[in-house]
Amino acid sequence: MKQSLLATKTLREAPKDEESVNAILLTRAGFIDKLAAGIYSFLPLGLAVLRKIENIIREEMVVIGGQEILMPALQPKENWDKTGRWNNFDALLKLKAFGDKNFALGPTHEEIISPLAKKLVLSYKDLPFALFQIQTKFRNEARAKSGLLRTREFSMKDLYSFHASQEDLDGYYQKATAAYFKIFERCGLGSKTYTTLASGGTFSKYSHEFQTAIPAGEDIIYVCQKCQLAINKEIKDENPICPKCQSADFKETKAVEVGNIFKLGTKYSAPFDLKYKDQNGQEQIVIMGCYGLGPARVMGAIVETSHDDKGIVWPENVAPYKYHLLALGDDEAVKKAADELYEKLIGNNFEVLYDDRELVAGQKFAEADLIGLPWRLVISEKTLAEDSVEIKKREEEKTELIKLSKITKSLK
Repeated sequence: MKQSLLATKTLREAPKDEESVNAILLTRAGFIDKLAAGIYSFLPLGLAVLRKIENIIREEMVVIGGQEILMPALQPKENWDKTGRWNNFDALLKLKAFGDKNFALGPTHEEIISPLAKKLVLSYKDLPFALFQIQTKFRNEARAKSGLLRTREFSMKDLYSFHASQEDLDGYYQKATAAYFKIFERCGLGSKTYTTLASGGTFSKYSHEFQTAIPAGEDIIYVCQKCQLAINKEIKDENPICPKCQSADFKETKAVEVGNIFKLGTKYSAPFDLKYKDQNGQEQIVIMGCYGLGPARVMGAIVETSHDDKGIVWPENVAPYKYHLLALGDDEAVKKAADELYEKLIGNNFEVLYDDRELVAGQKFAEADLIGLPWRLVISEKTLAEDSVEIKKREEEKTELIKLSKITKSLK
């Protein structure tokens, strides 16, 4: 993509109504645009990052047997009445459609997936299976803040698994946990994200959150210094000993929740009469698990943990482009060489953002650092004198000259 054609603009100053690092940098770098509190547009660069995160999630869900579907965001009141949540879900956005029909804009999909699964399950032979979607969700958050970390409209991957036994759910739960850490590792959050034991609420004794440690986190977690399991304050107040290794050595850390998993049991299958016939022909209630992960929240967490005083530092797997090519100066030979290199790189399937604009070198360098692509390539009169291109990694100071004739081999 040529930057002269890119539908975005960078900002020199931080937006006055944003305080979080991710909101400030993503807005300044032209990745997102704020429409209202907790509501953002994703511009081309931002959408490219979001799609890469979604694809990583999608790939890992498929590995553990997830089948992708897409359910409606518009959900009938009747479904929520069956589970008793129409009047008990505080963040539910409600609306009235033609004919005085009441609907909710989906914040979650237990009330939709359960009756859908009922049409797919007849006997034990139909189990287990898992369905997932990546879809826009809506929540009437009282305090929409912190950029992409807490919004009223957001993307969410929700996977639901269906089982004939608790043992089968337990096994799948472990697979899902491992898959989540593969996702975080691929997104550059692996070393900063902790499995965090939390209350299971009405579902089970415990649930598990995935908390990424960030200085501006709104949650407080306690990380066991022996086994690295984290627990939240509620669990720690009940029992100050690590439930995994019995250590009492914890480190208090601020964090943000990027995902969670629950063993739902029969909480939602029972109200919708989701049953199967076992090997003896007896009807049994299907046991469920649910597994949530927010791609946009992951994106915000990446920026919170991967930036410096110049801008964002994107991990390679999620960067909108891998290389940022800069042509410096107004020399025609430089422009010609940069144009040719750009065509050569994209012809060899390299992801390149090409700054072909007529701006001074300092401004190009500053914007490149702000946008934060993993590698910077520079062509100038100085590099052309040596038939070379200068290459620099975003988070490093050192530069290297590579011959133009060898550039494609060197970058692979």
